[in-house]
Amino acid sequence: MPPAKKRTRTYDPAKIRTAILAQFGNIRQAVRTLTPEQLALPTRLEGWTVRDLAAHVTMAVETVSRNLDRDEPAKAELTLLDWPFATAARAGDIADGTRDLAAANPDLDALYARTEDRLAQRLEDASGDRVLAARTGAMTLADHLVTRTVELVVHTDDLNAAVPGLDIPYDRQALAACTRLLADALAAKAPGGSTEVRIPPYAVVQCVEGPRHTRGTPPNVVETDPLTWIRLATGRVTWRDAVEDAKVSASGERADLGGLLPLMG
Repeated sequence: MPPAKKRTRTYDPAKIRTAILAQFGNIRQAVRTLTPEQLALPTRLEGWTVRDLAAHVTMAVETVSRNLDRDEPAKAELTLLDWPFATAARAGDIADGTRDLAAANPDLDALYARTEDRLAQRLEDASGDRVLAARTGAMTLADHLVTRTVELVVHTDDLNAAVPGLDIPYDRQALAACTRLLADALAAKAPGGSTEVRIPPYAVVQCVEGPRHTRGTPPNVVETDPLTWIRLATGRVTWRDAVEDAKVSASGERADLGGLLPLMG
């Protein structure tokens, strides 16, 4: 369902650019250590190996450079809070492109090096107001870069889950931006003020229709950590499992978010 209109949180463009390069670098360092056996392991993305997923990370970042090379659309069609709800329609095309890219690039580190160099060069003088013809819809470069933190953080978690002991670190700014965007997307999908969702230390949002909380302890509270929230928002874990595993605390009659998740297909 499309999100309701809501004031979008602002992000520091310089910090976002630095965060993207840092997290991409973290993933590159880890991928270059993987053995052929590890690259052949399955991931929690159905039908994707670790090699496929590692190649997809470069594709997710290369969209910035590729779209900067294209003609600029007349205007942006997609806001930042629209983006999480627009991704599912492109899933099939992305899966096919990912497998083709992985097959065509057996040397993953060379692929990462080319992608990283091109991104750094193209971002050097690019304005955040520049409109990009992204797959999901035309959007500004500044907004598109925030969405790349989601791609990088989510797939860092996917890689860590697939390869025992890999433990790729998370850039703090990238993790914060990813958490905040997905929290704001929940508030846009279920506008209201009856439930407070806390994801320390990065985000607190009010959502769900009902009596609005004004002071004191809210009657409906959900609290979880950033990675659990990101897994919930992207369908990596179900609400029921997260609650049963004590990864989420939920109190109050309007604190069950299971019907609203995942946000991204």
